[in-house]
Amino acid sequence: MTRFWIGTSGFQYAEWKGNFYPDDIPASRMLSFYAERLHTTEINYTFHRIPAPKTIENWREQTPTGFRFALKAPQRITHWSRLRDCAETLRYFHDVIAPLGEKLGPVLFQLPPNLKKDTLLLADFINGLPGGLRAAFEFRHESWFDREIFDTLQSRNTALCIADTGKLRAPEVVTADYGYVRLRREDYTKEDVARWAAFVRQQTGRWSDAFIYFKHEEAGIGPKLARQMMQALG
Repeated sequence: MTRFWIGTSGFQYAEWKGNFYPDDIPASRMLSFYAERLHTTEINYTFHRIPAPKTIENWREQTPTGFRFALKAPQRITHWSRLRDCAETLRYFHDVIAPLGEKLGPVLFQLPPNLKKDTLLLADFINGLPGGLRAAFEFRHESWFDREIFDTLQSRNTALCIADTGKLRAPEVVTADYGYVRLRREDYTKEDVARWAAFVRQQTGRWSDAFIYFKHEEAGIGPKLARQMMQALG
């Protein structure tokens, strides 16, 4: 049986007041309010800076058992180092986030659009990941979308991030026993959500966990779409 983790990319948005959040909610209450309604969030903050241990502690304390945080890997790893010679940064990042415990979901490694396919680079990097860390790779250059890369991911039980960005759509290829889906458009219809729900449901037996994230946008549509997906998946 697949467990479905459905949420949005981020949660602390003033633009969502009056739509998803109450008008008068302080920023300090947003996470606990969010976590009462959705069971996971994808954190972009960690892309820009590695959080302080106190921040990790606050995230853990403000969310219930059964909540999951997916974290975007630091840009120091994906963009500055481009997956090379970054073992120390990766180790430090993992040490900081490990106290999330069972609330730690996958780490998303979102590669820059100008980084082209390099199978050996990818394999070496994955081989250096801390034990037990679930990772998903979002490739933003189409050269990565081939059988050699899929086999590299699959042999190491590492997820291909299935991203629908409007500009570049990743193939719907399963490479791990967990799934990571990023739905980045703002114009999804109920039929679109139903189609994605059908795809996710088809992975029952292949995915133990499916992590699905809708985009943050000013209109606050993301939480609505997440709830639609929850209903579609039952």
